[in-house]
Amino acid sequence: MNGPRVLIIIQNLWVPFDRRVWLECKALVASGYDVTVVCPKGPGDPSYQVIDGVTVHQYKAYAPGGSKVGFVTEYAYSFLMTLRLVLRARKAGKFQVMQACNPPDIFWPIAMLLRRLDGTKFVFDHHDLCPELFQSRFGGTTSLPYKGLRFLERMTHRKADHVISTNDSYRRIAITRSGKANHDVTVVRTGPDPDKLRRGGADESLRRGHRYLVTYIGVMGPQDGVDIVVRAADHIVNKLGRTDVAFTLMGGGDSFDDVVALRDELGLGDHVEFTGRVPDETVRAVMSTADLGLSPDPKNPLNDVSTMNKTMEYMAFELPVVAFDLIETKVSAEDAAVYVEPNDVAQYGEAIVDLLDDEVRRRRMGKLGRERVERVLAWNHQRKAYLEVYDQLTGHVSHVGDVARATGS
Repeated sequence: MNGPRVLIIIQNLWVPFDRRVWLECKALVASGYDVTVVCPKGPGDPSYQVIDGVTVHQYKAYAPGGSKVGFVTEYAYSFLMTLRLVLRARKAGKFQVMQACNPPDIFWPIAMLLRRLDGTKFVFDHHDLCPELFQSRFGGTTSLPYKGLRFLERMTHRKADHVISTNDSYRRIAITRSGKANHDVTVVRTGPDPDKLRRGGADESLRRGHRYLVTYIGVMGPQDGVDIVVRAADHIVNKLGRTDVAFTLMGGGDSFDDVVALRDELGLGDHVEFTGRVPDETVRAVMSTADLGLSPDPKNPLNDVSTMNKTMEYMAFELPVVAFDLIETKVSAEDAAVYVEPNDVAQYGEAIVDLLDDEVRRRRMGKLGRERVERVLAWNHQRKAYLEVYDQLTGHVSHVGDVARATGS
């Protein structure tokens, strides 16, 4: 491929499992860019592979745990492994653009090295607020780790030639907290692909003998609220006596073992199923059968201003959503969700039951969510802004219509 060479670095996921980054990769390839990704290995991945025209260099992931020391160790290891693979990938030619995706905010020194060696431009794809992530997990804004994360965020923003923000709240932070110019920050939402995420036929066996099926998909970390789902299920089953509701929770993370143990402690084994990470076929089957989707992210400094991918995926599958009253969740879902007083477990459980008992309302909300995905949130509406960033930095000319046909979206 003779187009501009682009390097994309991610640390917390891998391609094509990271759906946002994979959509970006496909858009760039379809537009004539030569794309290389450096990331950890997924299950069974080799160290090197080419997937749909994207060159992928991968290292063995290392995650010693969710403690402060564990994060530092993990990120130091990831930085060194990433640097090694970046230098290996550079042997095939200079990169015109390097894109770093966070978390963490540690890869700007690699961008500075490539800028010095090759004049490489630096794009920062801002997925998470690392200082707020720390604050939400460990509390406080005066500790040395928190201040260090603010420094890394500020340096990443300031060293970037362009910042891509996942929503307007993140864009404001890049401008007001790090001093980026308005014209150097572009919002590119993580829009779902409505052609691939589409409701199909229900598999009634997934209800496991219950009348209703409620689902969760996503990461299961301390800040994700999966424990709230389990406690809400306890309220529904053991306090309200609603034994007609099944819960299927898909995904994994630092809190997985803890929430499974909580499920067992509360005696919810017949109602709450944890699948772990599952293939896309299972996700489609569950989402096509479920009656509603759960976004239990508690209100904290991170979640309030973050866009939750799972919320938009539920909407793509025509599932009404039960969520807490968070700023960016309301921006995404609008009338496709019911909003509960933040962090109130009993209210959350009662909102689930109320919505399950109102089929007409569920169908109306599901239709509104699907329409919002198709008309506003879908990746094909975000892709143009993403490619414009690259075209401006490289002088390349992307033909968005051709890209849309090539990426099938």
